[in-house]
Amino acid sequence: MTHDLFREDGYLRECSAHITAMTEAGIVLDRTVFYPLGGGQAGDSGHLLLADGTAIAIADTRKGKDAEGKPTADIVHVPAPGQEERLAVLTVGTPVTARIDWERRHRMMRLHTTSHLLCHVVPQLVNGCSITPDYARLDFAMTDPLDKETLTAAIAALVAAEHPLTVASISDEELDANPALVKSMSVQPPRGSGRIRTIRIGGDGDAPLIDLQPCGGTHVANTSEIGAIVVTKIEKKSATTRRVVLGFAP
Repeated sequence: MTHDLFREDGYLRECSAHITAMTEAGIVLDRTVFYPLGGGQAGDSGHLLLADGTAIAIADTRKGKDAEGKPTADIVHVPAPGQEERLAVLTVGTPVTARIDWERRHRMMRLHTTSHLLCHVVPQLVNGCSITPDYARLDFAMTDPLDKETLTAAIAALVAAEHPLTVASISDEELDANPALVKSMSVQPPRGSGRIRTIRIGGDGDAPLIDLQPCGGTHVANTSEIGAIVVTKIEKKSATTRRVVLGFAP
């Protein structure tokens, strides 16, 4: 089992850890700041640093799977190719410093939070999403047309309003009683632990609630940190789906 430190603090850039397993898929640590691919958000990249200064480049991060392909509580750090000699010295128990590519992660944090703002601007169910360092894509289950300039302006207003984000959790029972909190048709909140992580934008005191939904991804602490975002493309993917693509303003 890997302790996922990024759930508690998305701003952690590195941590000390020990190797608990070396598998065909990659390196498993006892704790990590690396976010694994999931919920539409891409996995982190970065480096594992050894005591002697050797750096193991990590190209991707994935959730562990057992022999039957079912997800486990492990997080697998996937090494970049061509590092066979460096990997050969690694053993269970080896101490490392896990350090993410912070600039890449922070871009995804900004885009992920923007995608939640877009869910407020376009209050329709989402049937597909992707969060990468360069763009975010959301597919909305709807038939009405959307306008790029209108959406861009609405997002800019929410960013400028400096809405704070709050990470909290609700019980499985609370979610069952409020099914409308789930905005995604394609990604269901993870259950089993008894608590489901939530992201709330706004809603402090008398401030308006902008968005509240289950989410395990990484986010900025305040919408002002997002910066300038534009809607780069709107596509009609099907008769009942409109795709909105977000990007950083040039």
